[in-house]
Amino acid sequence: MEHLPPDSRAEIPEADPESVARTILLDALTGRARSRAELAELLRRKNVPAELGEQLLDRFTEVGLIDDAAFAHAWVHGRQEAKGLARRALAQELRRKGVDDEVARTALDSLEPSAEEEAARRLVQRKLRSLRAVDDQTATRRLAGMLARRGYPSSLVFRVVREELAAAGRDADEHDMP
Repeated sequence: MEHLPPDSRAEIPEADPESVARTILLDALTGRARSRAELAELLRRKNVPAELGEQLLDRFTEVGLIDDAAFAHAWVHGRQEAKGLARRALAQELRRKGVDDEVARTALDSLEPSAEEEAARRLVQRKLRSLRAVDDQTATRRLAGMLARRGYPSSLVFRVVREELAAAGRDADEHDMP
């Protein structure tokens, strides 16, 4: 606008706050789905008046552009597949994203019960390749720690680690694992 003569600048209309907020929402939804809470926080950070933000969020929800249930379902399946996260870690992520606990529970219940164990096995098998040079006790500790950080329950962690080490011809010391 610097290159416009002073009288031309006065003729440029100021942006309509609703249009600006709508553009913020559409831009945010372009890259990936987001939870309603994430979008509300974005509008708050962009100084969109709370009442206007709620109206737009309600309208976007009505037309299906915001759907926390679909978001949670896609998030759970995508993150388990890509990162090998367990139900507990996925639940924490959904909570941080502002997804209602009931909606999150429904999304988590859509996971196949065997998917969590399969994901844990894939992670252990992949990590085992980089642990060839370490002793079995160290490998056990590192594998168990990796799975625990991803939210796997200890009963599953130690069973999978023990079985995968045995399948790889390594032997975890029984006294090191419950």
